[in-house]
Amino acid sequence: MATEFMAPQHKPHVVFIPFPAQSHMKSMLKLAKVLHHKGFHITFVNFESNHRLVRESRGSNSKDGLPDFRFEFIADGQDTINPNSGAICDSIVFGEYVKKISDLIATLNNSMSANVPPVTCIVSDGFMSNCTIPAAEEHGVPVAVFFTLSASGFVAFDQLSVLVERGLLPLKDESFRKNGYLDQFIDFIPGLKNMRLRDFPTNGTQMKSTDQFEYRIAAEPTKKAREAPAIILHTFDALEPELLDAISSMYRAVYFIGPLQLHLNQIQESDLNSIDCNLWKEEPECLQWLDSREPNSVLYVNFGSIASLTTEQLIEFGMGLAKSNHPFLWIIRPDMIVGGSAILPQEFIEETRERSFIASWCPQEEVLNHPSVGGFFTHSGWGSAIESISAGVPMLCWQFIGDQPTVARYVCAVWGIGMEIDNDMKRDDVANLVRELMEGEKGKELRNRAIEWKKLAAEATGPKGSSSLNIEKLVNDFILSGKCTVEKK
Repeated sequence: MATEFMAPQHKPHVVFIPFPAQSHMKSMLKLAKVLHHKGFHITFVNFESNHRLVRESRGSNSKDGLPDFRFEFIADGQDTINPNSGAICDSIVFGEYVKKISDLIATLNNSMSANVPPVTCIVSDGFMSNCTIPAAEEHGVPVAVFFTLSASGFVAFDQLSVLVERGLLPLKDESFRKNGYLDQFIDFIPGLKNMRLRDFPTNGTQMKSTDQFEYRIAAEPTKKAREAPAIILHTFDALEPELLDAISSMYRAVYFIGPLQLHLNQIQESDLNSIDCNLWKEEPECLQWLDSREPNSVLYVNFGSIASLTTEQLIEFGMGLAKSNHPFLWIIRPDMIVGGSAILPQEFIEETRERSFIASWCPQEEVLNHPSVGGFFTHSGWGSAIESISAGVPMLCWQFIGDQPTVARYVCAVWGIGMEIDNDMKRDDVANLVRELMEGEKGKELRNRAIEWKKLAAEATGPKGSSSLNIEKLVNDFILSGKCTVEKK
């Protein structure tokens, strides 16, 4: 039931500030929609270049929003934004957007419109905390920090500094990648299970020094977030119970609130359905193609919004899909191939013409929940993984960057709902894994386990589920109570 407020000026006003990457924006927007349904006025803040991309992909009116769900942007001075670039990460780590965020808060608070109430609280992406926490403190505005990660991924980021202190990272030289060094088990970090050194985020395992922006953007925000009164994570209690205890010992309050899409599925507000933040135009024709396939017969292949492939990887993955003899839906972004274009061999085209659909982007959650989809070949981004868990779909896990090795490890070795694909895997190996996932005994085991996790995710987001109760606690104990104050140093 939505919370009732008497007039627009009396509505609590929450400002959402995501990190400028598609998956972060998507998860933050879902939480924003949930809070809007509970009666909050929402301002959702993108970087200007992403704001422009959303308009291009969804139409010129896509950011008009609703009277009490508005979109703003902060200038970034770029045509397009690469969230992996040193420039943007350095700007965020060093707090260069503090003034722009502060100015935006001041503008919202000084609005002459009765339809824009004063800012009640900021929900900041955890990786933006070096910018958002100082800006919030300057205005005396409460702030809660939302890491759009699994709990295991969050702790793996947070504890990279411990691995550095113990001398395990950075690697002394490249020979350490070949002598089994990365395969050593790390058993001294509370809450983490079955982790090898190689399963920690690439921000640590691939760095050459702790001065690199890849390390700073991972390690510094989790430390800064200790000043915040609330940490929000996109997971649920039953999925990562040991991590809940571990994180609660390090932070002031922790809320596991996912999977957010399952909360939204219970909200019947057509106006909210029109609000989205896709950076690429979706091709809904793929859903019509799925309608023509048999149940559980299609492998869905999508490597997310940032991951890139070499031409060799594209061909080996593609020919592996061809040799598997299974139908597949493959999402290939125009910018996905390093230094080239996504041109597949004529042999691939001829072999798969009758059983494949290739698109540049798609409505992923609709795809994963389509009855014809029986497996997901993924880059192991957490947004994709939790959507797959919510749909009860087992995974083939490739990894590219960030916390994806941690996600893949938990999917495969802890939750038992996936199999790992190595970066250097050749077409025959890919074909064999696809066949095992889609028709083998191992695949049946993974699918049955995935369905069990789907049930637990549904329970967590039910009326008395742990995630639903955690959202209520977040709203009542922090946002509405005014207790979300930054901890003074």
